[in-house]
Amino acid sequence: MKKKINWIRIVYILGVVALIIGAIDPLEGSVVIAGGSIAVAFSTYLTHDRHWKPFLILSIMIVIGVFFLFFFSWLGGFGGRSTLSWWWGTLILPYPLAWLTTIVLLIIRAFKKPKPQTVI
Repeated sequence: MKKKINWIRIVYILGVVALIIGAIDPLEGSVVIAGGSIAVAFSTYLTHDRHWKPFLILSIMIVIGVFFLFFFSWLGGFGGRSTLSWWWGTLILPYPLAWLTTIVLLIIRAFKKPKPQTVI
């Protein structure tokens, strides 16, 4: 008997692994983290999980922060001899804050028991 492969679950697990592995090098792994967060948000949306909206918002925040991270790197950075002040760095903050919030939400989901469904 062949067992059906649950692709949505595989996408979810790959997204979680990408979120963790990308943290080894937060600058170079930022693209991996962004892809992992999108995979987690997409898989939770497809399974009609109750946390799909927070994962979607956090994914958008990560993508915005990663965009500005690469944009400022392309411009030559900020502060020091650069023409951009240090305040421009606040546009990068959604990336680490959303990554940390995503990890916390994943940990909470891992340890929280699902509610039993009542049949009427």
